[in-house]
Amino acid sequence: MKQVTIVVPKGDVNLSSITGSYEILTRANEFWRAMGNKSMIEVRIAGFVKELKMDVGFFSVNPVNIRELKKNDLVIIPSLSYDEHVMEDNKELVTWIKEQYKSGSEVASICTGVFLLAATGLLEGKTCSTHWHVEAPFRRLFPNVNLHIEKVITAEKGIYTNGGGYSFLNLMLFLVEEYFDRQTAIYCSKIFQIDIERNSQSPFHIFQTQKTHGDELVCKAQTYIEENLSDKISFEDLASRLAISRRNFDRRFIKATGNTPVEYLQRVKVEVAKSTLEKGRKSIFEVMNDVGYSDDKAFREIFKRITGMSPLDYRAKFNKEPVLA
Repeated sequence: MKQVTIVVPKGDVNLSSITGSYEILTRANEFWRAMGNKSMIEVRIAGFVKELKMDVGFFSVNPVNIRELKKNDLVIIPSLSYDEHVMEDNKELVTWIKEQYKSGSEVASICTGVFLLAATGLLEGKTCSTHWHVEAPFRRLFPNVNLHIEKVITAEKGIYTNGGGYSFLNLMLFLVEEYFDRQTAIYCSKIFQIDIERNSQSPFHIFQTQKTHGDELVCKAQTYIEENLSDKISFEDLASRLAISRRNFDRRFIKATGNTPVEYLQRVKVEVAKSTLEKGRKSIFEVMNDVGYSDDKAFREIFKRITGMSPLDYRAKFNKEPVLA
């Protein structure tokens, strides 16, 4: 029987990522047994803390002593509020997770739990995902990790990660299929009403304009881009205006924002287009013109590449008012 351990870090831990994981995995095991099989997994909640109070003390978790666990086949790291102290406060747990993986355990991180996973060094050169909201600090702290912010789930060499919020439910279904079978995963998707085929968090991504980097010249460039979206912007001219070579301009821009100037321009344009589409008052053609696109095909291709959806599908999904014919 496989031993699954949901760890309890120190800090502001997201309770639902612990209880939700526990409920789905134990329900999967109950279904598996009801089908005439022996128990596949045993789920424990464990940590180096005796009790963790959450949400101003309304809830608390009382994990078992993690030091007493003899075997771990799968370690699950829940989501927690990321701050500058979280990895320092969980050094012992980070070391323990690394040791478990080296001993043959698989490891899964939920949302921002990936910060603790990355702190082990196990993600170096590997692919992962996390919540789009913490993309910038994660890239800054772990530049050698291949972050794919658009993915709901990544899986590589026994390491699993997922995007943000309640997308961890999709990771649990993925793990149910890995440890049980497809039939059990489908059963859980129906019981918990989770869309089993969801594979992208791009439609939920809100692009952040990344101005906390401290580079004043890049901030000026960003402001210029944001204030002139409907115009055709020449980055050669913008670099000249800022008294810097185009090569150095690109280098500083990428270092500060994580995007090339062209990527940044596209993302800002798409974010404005998304906001307009959500209001549902303008046609796709009007929205396209508002953000400076004259080529319908180019606008649709860039929009879909960034959001994972066509402009029309996006408006249908997120608009706040009846759409125009």
